[in-house]
Amino acid sequence: MNYKETLFFIAKCLTISLEDKNRDEIEIILKTTDVDWETVVKVSTSHYVFPAIYCNFKRADFLKYLPADLVDYMKHITNLNRDRNNQIIQQAKDLNSLLLENGVRPIFLKGTGNLLEGLYEDVAERMVGDIDFLFSEKDFFKAIDILKNDSYNIEENQSGFLPGFRHYPKLVKQENIAAVEIHKEVTIEKYRVEFNCKMISKDAQQINDFSVLSFKNQLSLSIISSQINDYGFELKNFSLRNAYDVFLLSKKVDTKKAISKFTKLKSSLNCFLANCNLVFGDLESLDYFKTKESEYYLKVFNKSLYNRKSNLKINFKLIMINLNRRFAIVCKSVFNREIRKWLLNTIKRKIRI
Repeated sequence: MNYKETLFFIAKCLTISLEDKNRDEIEIILKTTDVDWETVVKVSTSHYVFPAIYCNFKRADFLKYLPADLVDYMKHITNLNRDRNNQIIQQAKDLNSLLLENGVRPIFLKGTGNLLEGLYEDVAERMVGDIDFLFSEKDFFKAIDILKNDSYNIEENQSGFLPGFRHYPKLVKQENIAAVEIHKEVTIEKYRVEFNCKMISKDAQQINDFSVLSFKNQLSLSIISSQINDYGFELKNFSLRNAYDVFLLSKKVDTKKAISKFTKLKSSLNCFLANCNLVFGDLESLDYFKTKESEYYLKVFNKSLYNRKSNLKINFKLIMINLNRRFAIVCKSVFNREIRKWLLNTIKRKIRI
């Protein structure tokens, strides 16, 4: 199996609990084909969807088609992830109570928000890094002070807060499993007029005393996190973890309506939906606007799947993106004293290291 075949196989495996067409196709493959499981494990692990595959295989009663040692390994990793996620959920509950007691309400984002609202049939499906939540400009620094007074500290070797950046540096507490990212924005400055805390707060959901994004905004943020914040649109990278979230959310909202409210962001979001539709197997729920740009994007994406060994172009683009970002910070520091202070402190810290 080459990379493209493996990626598409994994993607369809992630849908078998909800899509009969893909369920039948995957069962035939499992019965009749010598699957390259080593490559499947490698790719699914790199995309952080390995436990999600196990959970879908288990629900579909497909584990009987897999090698016994692989099933044992999948079960072990999934159990570890379930235990971690249960600890993250408890930590989120404690944080929610602490912040509410002090007069501020967090809106939980991304993986943790999805866990708290019950997006996944099994909490073990989603691999979660940090606990992310969002505050208004007014409550942002108040929330930081509350956590710092509760023994949360900036993670070692991190710079201080860069004024204008979307979140505060990661905060960690010794006995807790996850780092915390306190956001006042959810995307880069260019798109904040279209997607921001004020807009998100208007239709945030209250589920079990937690505030989470509306399903439409969850779908949008799942794409934005990959396409914009992680430069997926520019690099033509594709995140199956984010795509799986989008697939599950597409069962709750109309995907085209969800992105139609945007102007600047619409094209990037639509291209990601086009990718999702492609890799998951042309599913009805993953509808998108068929434009010249989306078709070109799919063409370039398909081409990139055959050239995985040559990453020089991608690496060069990433270097240029980071250089442009740093150059922009230097330019802003000339006119902004807070940014200038952050930049000098960062340089001093790196020199000491």
